[in-house]
Amino acid sequence: MKKAIRVILFVLLALVLLVAALFAWLTATALNPETEGATLTEREAGTAAFAPGDTISILTWNTGYAALGEESDFFMDGGEQTRPESRNIVQKNLDGIIARVSQTGADFTFLQEVDSGSTRSYGVMETDAIGEALGLTSAYARNYKCSFVPYPIPPIGKVSSGLYTLSTAAVDSYERVALPSPFKWPVSVANLKRCLLVTRIPLTGTDRELVLVNLHLEAYDDGEGKAAQTQVLTEFLQGEYEKGNYVVAGGDFNQTFPGALRSYPIKNEELWTPGTLDDAMLPDGWHFAYDTETPTCRLLNEPYDPESPNTQYYVIDGFILSPNMSLEAVQTLDAGFTYADHNPVLLNVKLGAD
Repeated sequence: MKKAIRVILFVLLALVLLVAALFAWLTATALNPETEGATLTEREAGTAAFAPGDTISILTWNTGYAALGEESDFFMDGGEQTRPESRNIVQKNLDGIIARVSQTGADFTFLQEVDSGSTRSYGVMETDAIGEALGLTSAYARNYKCSFVPYPIPPIGKVSSGLYTLSTAAVDSYERVALPSPFKWPVSVANLKRCLLVTRIPLTGTDRELVLVNLHLEAYDDGEGKAAQTQVLTEFLQGEYEKGNYVVAGGDFNQTFPGALRSYPIKNEELWTPGTLDDAMLPDGWHFAYDTETPTCRLLNEPYDPESPNTQYYVIDGFILSPNMSLEAVQTLDAGFTYADHNPVLLNVKLGAD
């Protein structure tokens, strides 16, 4: 009896030491927001020039790391999967994403959830594939880096992912701006470290800059994280505008835009629900740009079926514009959720003349 107890205690001690070693390793190798930066890859196609008075186009699209297409669900949304069944599915989705971005021909493109060697996307270097295929100058900032995400079963595994901005123009400077995280250790070790990817474009005939802010705000929190990140975002945007710059922020807010719930009401509050954006959140003169005619996102509680009564839609992708810019058009492009769980959103906006 004593021997059996000793064996059990030994096994329990070994398990505790293994778990402690795992979290020590994950902590040591986790993304450090204080030292993590952005990277820039310059390509010959980035030769366009813009000036005050011009109209520019910006596309934003959460690509779902090319693994959340029509055939997929996701365990955090009420589904079961941690990754699609094969690498071929990832490649199919990635090819479709690249083709759609190329066809749109936007001056600037904000992509979110772009992987650079993750288990969940079968190690595909999506950053390289997109950049090489489109031939545009690109900036990249990771917001998720974990050597091994140990949950669920089967586990997510290694993740390296982030924000990716493509530009037809030369980039003056770029930076990763860290956002506050609602998660504490040890949960934070295997969670995202959200950020803004800020890209500055020189404008001809002026010392003002076009400041492009690519974002992906908190998703699976109690709401405080989204609110804190949105506050940091708006303070940053206002600071840039006060310098005289033209400022556009766009991406996946994980918050529904004003009035969108009337078009796409929540069907099951026990599953994932977004936060809510309100015009009062913005400084005077600023405004949102979004389209409620077509949903920008679907819930991943099941593979996509537009006829299913369980299919939930949202409008959580869009833009914020500074007062010195005027909206000409914003449209959600219906990609049928074939290649990602989000639809791309295209913005046309005019820079006010000096």
